[in-house]
This record gives sequence, C-alpha cells and structure tokens, in this order.
Amino acid sequence: MDTSSCPVVLIPGFMLDESLWDDFRNHLPENWVVVNASLSGGQTISEIARHIAEHAPERFLLIGFSLGGYIARQLAADYPERVGALVIVASSLREDTEQQTKLKQQAINALSDARFKGLSNSTIANSLHPHRAADTDLISRIKQMGNRLGYKALAIQSVLDRSGVPTETIACPTLVVASTSDALRSLDEAQELVRAIPNASLQIIDDAGHMIPLERPRELAATIVHWLGSQRIHHADIECK
Repeated sequence: MDTSSCPVVLIPGFMLDESLWDDFRNHLPENWVVVNASLSGGQTISEIARHIAEHAPERFLLIGFSLGGYIARQLAADYPERVGALVIVASSLREDTEQQTKLKQQAINALSDARFKGLSNSTIANSLHPHRAADTDLISRIKQMGNRLGYKALAIQSVLDRSGVPTETIACPTLVVASTSDALRSLDEAQELVRAIPNASLQIIDDAGHMIPLERPRELAATIVHWLGSQRIHHADIECK
C-alpha cells in the first residue's frame, strides 16, 4: 500500500479530542501521513463534515470513531471524489431515542461551564470492557479529554441530530469495526451498518469495550492495515493496495 499518497484523517467520538488516537497512531506504519480532525467545526453533522473536508487533504482515507462514525459517513457521502476508503469504529446507524434525547438535555441543563469537568467516572467506566472499568488512569485520561473540550462542546455534541446520515450513497470500500463487549454499541448495530453500506465488511475485535482506540490500539491498527492491504482502492490519483 502506497501510504505516502494516501493520508489518513482521524475523527474522534463524543467528548473526545485528538489524543484519543495517540496510542493507535504509534502502531501505524511510520510512513503514514496522519491528520487529526475534530468535532468543533459546526452545530450539525453536515456542518462538521464540511468543516473537516475544508481542512483535509485533497484525497484521503477516513476513520471515524463512534459519533465520529456518523460524521465520517456524511463526509464520505458528500465528498465521494475525495474519500478513498472509509473505516467506521464502534458506531451505529441508529438515532437517539426520545428518552435518550431527554436525558441528554437534562444533563446539559444540570451543568454549566463552571461546573463541567468532563464526563462522569461512572459514564466512562460503562464505556470500557468490564476488566478495565476500574482502571483509574484510563478513566482519568478520557475524563480529561472532555474537560479540555468543555461545556460548550458537550451542549453541541449532545443534541446533534443523528437521523438521515447517508449510507446507501457511500461509494468507497468500507470497513466496520466492532468489539465483543461494547455496552454502548452492539454487534447488531455494526451488522446493520454493514448491510446498509455498499461494499462494507465487518471485523470484530475481542477484549474491548466501546473505547477500542484506547483499549486495543495495536489490534485496531493491525485490523485496518490488513484490511487496506487486501483492497485495491482506485480513487483519482490514489491507489492503495
């Protein structure tokens, strides 16, 4: 695979910043060109996707985690000439239920900029594999990402409308990655994504909760590198094989 001509754009998830990918990046080939994106460029999924596209390389491989997977789908559908391949990690097709929307709004209303110090320890622990639910260092690391992003990011990201994000118009090869012990996104949801996106395939990573890039970074990197190596991705002047 000629990664020198295939930059990789990484999109983090809900209340996570670019440091989500630090360990993962360490396990990628040294010659890969990696670009960090954020969810700070708008107040809708379409706006955030457009902002990322405006600051991304002309051609790239796209990886989105969790909420970032929704953004990545929108971007891949809106800019098919620029995305050579798409990887969606621990994400879903599903939109928030009325109850989930209500609970998120209540959480926003109960907090303020001065009071918000990141997601709660219990919320973070629930996103991890049961064997890591008491890992205070990992919980603190995730909590600090939210703290750095702040209350304004929480308020915007919590109410993003996840309905209507494209699937059937995604034209590039797509890999969906799920884990066996994800309490937030089930294997059923991963399989729904694979069925909905043309040319999509599924890879499952063991011994991980929702936070695959932090819990199993080496395995995630190896899974993606292997998958890309098995593809012939022709996209304008990009060929990755």
